[in-house]
Amino acid sequence: MDHSPVPLQWIRPPRQVRTQESLERLLDAAQHLLGDKRFEDVHVAEVARLANTSVASFYRRFPDKDALLHALHERLCEEAFATAEDALAPARWEAAGIAEILSEIFPFLVDVLKRHEALDRAIYQRAMSDELMHERASRLTRYVVQGLSQLLVARSQEITHPTPKLAISFALVQALALLVQHYTVGFREIELVHPCDEELARQLTASCLAYLGVCNPSNDLDSRKERPNEAFHPS
Repeated sequence: MDHSPVPLQWIRPPRQVRTQESLERLLDAAQHLLGDKRFEDVHVAEVARLANTSVASFYRRFPDKDALLHALHERLCEEAFATAEDALAPARWEAAGIAEILSEIFPFLVDVLKRHEALDRAIYQRAMSDELMHERASRLTRYVVQGLSQLLVARSQEITHPTPKLAISFALVQALALLVQHYTVGFREIELVHPCDEELARQLTASCLAYLGVCNPSNDLDSRKERPNEAFHPS
């Protein structure tokens, strides 16, 4: 199929500028710091300093770092819902088949998870004991899985698996679980081969297509057989 979609992108919905300005500065500062360190290693003083405010101002906004993490998670989910709504809109993929959809969605998910890795890890760990955070995260995951499932179910004629809906559900949950384990839980150290981000997305796509019984017209994996070492980082 001839398919040239608008590139997928992370979306940050507009918020009330005046009332949210100082809050956004603190959240931006914390998220910036999470690019280099774990959440538990981020200190209130450095968040306040980077946000060009005081520690006292921080505590007027947040009673503690847990409240900061909740605010970061709330904003992340708000952006993720807006991003998913745009990325999974049926109109975006009208001319695309399943192989094209997955070959664009999986690299995008990898990029998003890689970009928010430290924050996602802190959220994952806290959500195991925090009911509100767990429900917020689960609601987002369900939204993504349902939206992507609907795109694939609408193309069930491409699937040769005997039970397409079951296969779609299993393939997507399995793929998302692997991504969470790889980027959020930190299971990369037990992998016998360490794929780069691009290769991980390609392998996920190939795995899902093979399980669903969908032909991959790009034959991308075959084209890389002559250059296998370029796809992987050394152990």
